[in-house]
Amino acid sequence: MTDKILIVYTGGTIGMEPSDQGYVPSAGLYNLLERQLSHSTRSTLPPHDLLELPELIDSSNLQPQHWTQIASVLKQQWHEYRGFVVLHGTDSMAYTASMLSFIFAGTDKPIILTGSQIPLSQARSDGVENLASALAFANVPQLHEVCLYFGGRLLRGNRASKVASDGFTAFDSPNYSWLGDVGINLRLNEALLLPQSETFNIIQLQIPDFQAERVLVLPIYPGMPSQTLSVLFDNALSGNSAITGIVLQSYGVGNPPDADPHFMALLEKACQRDLLVLNISHCHSGHMAQGAYASGHALNALNVISGNDMTLEAAVAKMNMALTLPLSRQQQREWLARPVCGERS
Repeated sequence: MTDKILIVYTGGTIGMEPSDQGYVPSAGLYNLLERQLSHSTRSTLPPHDLLELPELIDSSNLQPQHWTQIASVLKQQWHEYRGFVVLHGTDSMAYTASMLSFIFAGTDKPIILTGSQIPLSQARSDGVENLASALAFANVPQLHEVCLYFGGRLLRGNRASKVASDGFTAFDSPNYSWLGDVGINLRLNEALLLPQSETFNIIQLQIPDFQAERVLVLPIYPGMPSQTLSVLFDNALSGNSAITGIVLQSYGVGNPPDADPHFMALLEKACQRDLLVLNISHCHSGHMAQGAYASGHALNALNVISGNDMTLEAAVAKMNMALTLPLSRQQQREWLARPVCGERS
């Protein structure tokens, strides 16, 4: 193993170039960095290499199979580097950060995701600072987890969520404290960091073969059309659909419209047919208390899994991960119900 950090460039705004149709992914990030980084900045960065995916991803086009691809690249390079920085588009970065945290649970090396809101090739880009700080954190030996760094904040990967479309502090961690931040110096909240796992073994790590269309996200809102719900559920329950997991976004502390008999009957049928149903809140912050109200108690009776205080990104990633685990449905439910890293029990 070298003392170098590997930068894995998957695509995203940081390396994009303008076109007649707007910003588009562009290859050749190494040359772009050579032009944009001053000699003084380059001299302060930890030693690093750059690996560019052959087909760059606009993160709004991210698919589950891309998680398999990115994780496989990291595994292939694991023994060659002391840490990793994954350059990723901001639109779906928190989904990938969550998924990598589940794949590489117990990791003995840091994996830091970052990107930018303005391309490196444009004036006022935030890409240089984000990359430089991500490299610095990837070089910290006491970090043993997947993190997302952006706009001065170091966040746990499965706690991060994109909260602003046009601000430099585009990500936050609504239900967990930042793991660190950047001022004149790097600052770490060492009391929150995960300990190194003694059982993590990269050789034995199995990278799941993720498939699209397995997970349905269903947000609850007033006046949901019964016909549309019927089509969605009937298709999922007919055996003609790949859908085997549902992430339900309900109100407040986990409350569905239990006075809607049609919706509740569809949900009951889904649970009886052994689909995994995970319930999270529309709210950005706060903890679920499924059953505190009678409407939420109805979900407990159906064996719907409480998502506690998971973000949407973590819930989607964890559901996709659960469906790949070689476990019984009941064991998959139990795994889904376990707290994510740092989640309150």
